[in-house]
This record gives sequence, C-alpha cells and structure tokens, in this order.
Amino acid sequence: MVYEGSESERERAINEWLPVTSNRNAKWWYSAFHNVTAMVGAGVLSLPYAMSQLGWGPGVTIMLLSWVVTLYTIWQMVEMHEMIPGKRFDRYHELGQYAFGEKLGLWIIIPQQLTVDVSSDIVYMVTGGQSLKKFHDLVCPNCKEIRQTYFIMIFGSVHFVLSHLPNFNSISGVSLAAAVMSLSYSTIAWAASIGKGVQPNVDYSYKSTSNPGKVFDFLAGLGEIAFAYAGHNVVLEIQATMPSTPEKPSKGPMWKGVIVAYLIVAICYLPVAFIGYWAFGNSVNDNILLTLENPTGLIATANIFVVIHVIGSYQIFAMPVFDMMESYMVKELRFRPCLRLRLISRTLYVAFTMVIAICFPFFGGLLSFFGGVCIRSYIILSSMHHLAYNLQTQKIQLNLVHKLDMHCTGCITDGSITHWRT
Repeated sequence: MVYEGSESERERAINEWLPVTSNRNAKWWYSAFHNVTAMVGAGVLSLPYAMSQLGWGPGVTIMLLSWVVTLYTIWQMVEMHEMIPGKRFDRYHELGQYAFGEKLGLWIIIPQQLTVDVSSDIVYMVTGGQSLKKFHDLVCPNCKEIRQTYFIMIFGSVHFVLSHLPNFNSISGVSLAAAVMSLSYSTIAWAASIGKGVQPNVDYSYKSTSNPGKVFDFLAGLGEIAFAYAGHNVVLEIQATMPSTPEKPSKGPMWKGVIVAYLIVAICYLPVAFIGYWAFGNSVNDNILLTLENPTGLIATANIFVVIHVIGSYQIFAMPVFDMMESYMVKELRFRPCLRLRLISRTLYVAFTMVIAICFPFFGGLLSFFGGVCIRSYIILSSMHHLAYNLQTQKIQLNLVHKLDMHCTGCITDGSITHWRT
C-alpha cells in the first residue's frame, strides 16, 4: 500500500486499519460487557483460595477496598480519555506519554501493560485447558486419562481462528457471550457452595503454621486479588471504540457501561469469595470449581461456561497487544498494512501464549506470580491523573518516578517469592 499526500494522511490511514481505532461505532452496553469480560476472568475462581490465605478480617477488607479503589481509578481513566479538547488518548501508553513524557511514558506504561495483557492470556490458556479437562473427567469418569496439555492445545486452537477478527467491535458477540457466562458460572460456584454447606471440621485458620509461611501466603493472596482486577489495562482501548462529539463526549456512555459492569463484578466476586471460603475454609482449592464435585452435571456445565468466558477474555486482552504489534510493524518497520501481516503476527502470538501455558500449567502459581510481578495499572493511575492535569512540580514528578522504580522492584520480589513458594 502506497500512501499519497502528507504524513498526517498516512497516519490517519494507518489508524483506520489498526484494531483499536478502526471502528468507533460502539454503544454504551458494549462498554458494559467488554468490561465485565475483561474484569471477571479466571481470577474470580481463585478468590475463595485468596480468602483462605488472608483470613476473614483482612480478606473481607481487601476485597471491598479493591472494588472501591479500582472503580475510582477507572473513573479517572474515563475522564482522562478526552481531557484535551479535540484529542483522544486511545491507548494506555498515549496517556502515559502525555503525563510522563514521550520516552519515559513508554518505559513506564508499555512493559507493565504488556506484562498484564500477555500474562492474562497465558492464565486464560491454562484455565481454558484446565476447565475442559475437568469437564471431560466429570462427564466421562471411566474414560482414558488425557493430559492437560492436549486440552490447552484444543482451547488454543479456537484462538487461531478468533484472533483474526479485526477489532473490538468485531468481537462484541464473543464478548457478550463471555459476560453472560461469567455471571452464570459465578452463580453456580456460590450456589453449589451453599448447597454443600459448611464442611465437617472446617478450619478458617491460616494454612501455614510458621510466621514466614503466613507472610508468603498473605502476599500470594494479595497477588491473586490484584490479578482479579486486571481490566484497567484495556479501559482506554474500549473507550476508543465509542463515538465522540463536543456535545456528547465518549465518557458519558463509557461511564454508564462501567457502572453496570462493576455492579455485575460485585455480584460475581463477593458471593464467590465469601461463600466459597465459608463452606470450605482453608481446604478450598485454588480453583473453586475443582473443589466442587457435585452435583456433577451442574459443575460440568459451569466448567463449560468458564471455557466460553475465557475465550472472550483472551480476545479482549489480546486486542491491545495486536494493536501494539501491528502499530510497531507498520509505523516503525514500515511494513505494508495487509491481511497477511495480521495473519502471521497474530498466529505467532497465540502460539507463544499456548506454548508458555503448556510449559507452566499452574493456575494458582501463575495468578500470584503475575499479580505481584506487574506494576498494577490502578496503582499508578492516581499519579498519572495529577501529572496529566499539571498538578505536580518537576521535583515531585522525579520523586514519583523514583518511587515507581522502587515499587516495581518490590512487586517483582514479592511476586517471585510467592510464585516459587506456591
């Protein structure tokens, strides 16, 4: 493809091809189910296990605070999307560049966003394969044992097809189905836990008896809850799909969708976390559906719902990665925007996440590790909000960058320790 005219015309043509900015006709309910699909992912299944690592008091407090704080920071992102008249920050790193500078913004935002998005897709690969295996074992208990590796490959094969849908709006049907499934299997999880009731000799004490063990378990629990709120990484990209005019900016319908999404998140997260822990105590598995064996038909259905949901979640988190890859190849490496480029790059990405999932098929360990190793997007959002609105001096900005470096080092240490201990 040869572009005629100015550089701005070339840039406009490329943006019309890239997945995040190619279609801006989304409705407010697209925001709702995209955010539900992004937020209510594999992490909800581990929340009872996280509660067992934190205990009743800290667990309930952290669950409620996480919901409030992340809702507030999503509001900040929605407000910052069009805070400059005539300009939209369609991507997370564009906002980071405005707040921290062209180069520093990229170094602060791109690594953490890629880590969260890619790690989420790896966990969804593991979850999809694990749930398929659980479904197989439940409906055919006398069948020959099949390794989880093959189920991960079956799950991954779906994405070799779906990953070639061009943009967010083209996966809206997949995302809607995923959002419905998330509410369905979450309801099954807590309802089945109520049906089981409090187990005999249930124990709500910490699993570890040593103080270091309790500390490591506590850090792992924090990581698992942090992973459950990973949806911030795609908020700006979702808002970029909505139409906007000076009279009707995109933040109106976007915020309406976010409110609906967060109500659904509360309905999914809180009952699963609290009721699952209430029923099983510290004997709960890192995936609540693995702890629940009966009724067999209901739990098998829930596992299929999980598979459908994480198919949509994988696509939501993969889309910003596709956008980054294609943007870099077209803008920096000067590749021609075409179907073949998209086919090769996206296929390689799906293959990469599938191979990593096969090599490290540990659901709980991956959640705690990736939950701790990333600079969580909602941790730096308040600072970005102040910087973007020019409310901090240069001295404070430099101090902020230093603290972000310190925080990154601490998160890597905590995440690594909790992962290898798990």
